[in-house]
Amino acid sequence: MTLEIVQYGDDVLLEKGKPIENFDEELKLLFEDMVETMIEANGIGLAAQQIGKAIQFCVVDLRDCEIDFEYKLDGTTPPVDLFMPMGMCNPKVEFIKDKKTTSYEEGCLSFAHIRGDVERPDWIRCEYQDVDGTPHVIECNGLLGRCIQHEVDHLNGVLFIDRMKKKAIKKIQLAINQCKVKTLQRLKR
Repeated sequence: MTLEIVQYGDDVLLEKGKPIENFDEELKLLFEDMVETMIEANGIGLAAQQIGKAIQFCVVDLRDCEIDFEYKLDGTTPPVDLFMPMGMCNPKVEFIKDKKTTSYEEGCLSFAHIRGDVERPDWIRCEYQDVDGTPHVIECNGLLGRCIQHEVDHLNGVLFIDRMKKKAIKKIQLAINQCKVKTLQRLKR
């Protein structure tokens, strides 16, 4: 079932999520609904806060993207189709390798049609549990690393605009303000 995506201005986007403790059928259904919602919206990631739930859960799916990233999942490199879409519970990200950062234009499903440059570490290591509660470790860079960082930020109440430099945010400030006003007007109804 496709879910409504929360837009900027809704307070749930600023909430740190509660840890996932129950790896049950309800979580598996949420996973399926979030993947369907993300695909319908042409996204590559979606955090629970973006569908109105302040929990530590997100989905990531780069199957339709050019594989311009490196990765190791639990020490191996399985084909992307074997482990995506990913349901990530309680993810913890740490930055690895040479602490190199890259700038890339990001978008967000909670900021319709707004994009801006965000600088992030290139290589990350993320420990998480899947929807069955099985622990995993993924090390990755490029678009996969960036997507995971973006979604994990959401789980901690951090938005991509919070990561932008002043110069980048200045270019899109009007659109951000308009998005927030639209959301606040809708919420008052």
